[in-house]
Amino acid sequence: MTPPPTPIAEPGAGIGYAGPLRRLGRRMRDGRTVPVLTVVLAILAIWYLAAIGMNWATETVKLERAGEAYGVLDTVAAAWSAERPVLPAPHQIVVEIWNSTVGVKPSSPRSLLYHAWVTLSSTLLGFLIGTALGVLLAVGILNSRTLDKSLMPWIIASQTIPILAIAPMVIVVLNSVGVTGLLPKAIISTYLSFFPVAVGMVKGLRSPDAMLIDLMHTYSASRRQTLVKLRWPASMPFLFTSMKVAVAAALVGAIVGELPTGAVAGLGARLLAGSYYGQTIQIWSALVAAAIMAGVLVWLIGLGEKASLKRMGARP
Repeated sequence: MTPPPTPIAEPGAGIGYAGPLRRLGRRMRDGRTVPVLTVVLAILAIWYLAAIGMNWATETVKLERAGEAYGVLDTVAAAWSAERPVLPAPHQIVVEIWNSTVGVKPSSPRSLLYHAWVTLSSTLLGFLIGTALGVLLAVGILNSRTLDKSLMPWIIASQTIPILAIAPMVIVVLNSVGVTGLLPKAIISTYLSFFPVAVGMVKGLRSPDAMLIDLMHTYSASRRQTLVKLRWPASMPFLFTSMKVAVAAALVGAIVGELPTGAVAGLGARLLAGSYYGQTIQIWSALVAAAIMAGVLVWLIGLGEKASLKRMGARP
């Protein structure tokens, strides 16, 4: 019985083989990981330097009052560990976020997760209402020349009103008729989020080539069939791009809506409490939490975009 032939080379020993670490490094180099990490490291370096400059004067005065000898390194360490800094260092914000999320129960009013959920609930409600309103307005503008000429200028003009000016009026008017809680903040989020969706969808619904529209007319397609089978699929990339902008705007609207109400819950309430008591680290932790929340929401919409376009055959 002849033995099996010996392979010329072991598996994975061929020319050009890349191990797992090399493949990971190649994906990081060719993708967005390295550029993003470079930008993040640059921001952190600038932030730490800015924290030294902003906190130097106050910490120097504290060290002089202590009556102890100190040097440059002592002042830098004090600037990065101040209890109430003008600009907190990044590691102080990380510690504050960790203590207010992991160190307390999520249902506790001291928990950052509790406040984030309060803001997130009004954000999502306002975003859903604003997206639906924007799509309906876009369809109406597409099918009615009168709406296009009369309504579109008002939609654009509505965004010139500062949200800080209109938010207190919305809260006061709704409170006078007994509407409180989640809905007033959601309405402010709707106000900010419907505009990008309406403008983006108008552009998307009008994006199909004129030849394709003429082809639908040749097939005797109705206006509804043209909308469903041609215009709506063509508008999907515009819709998801607009939704990414809208969800971030909705989050801003929810936070701004919490400021004039004197709310006791929400990221806006954390900002108010931090400003009242001079807790700059708490203020910055709430801001960073809001930024992380916005990033996650935009990322989730991006996942939905990839899945939808892949199902439509527009993306491999």
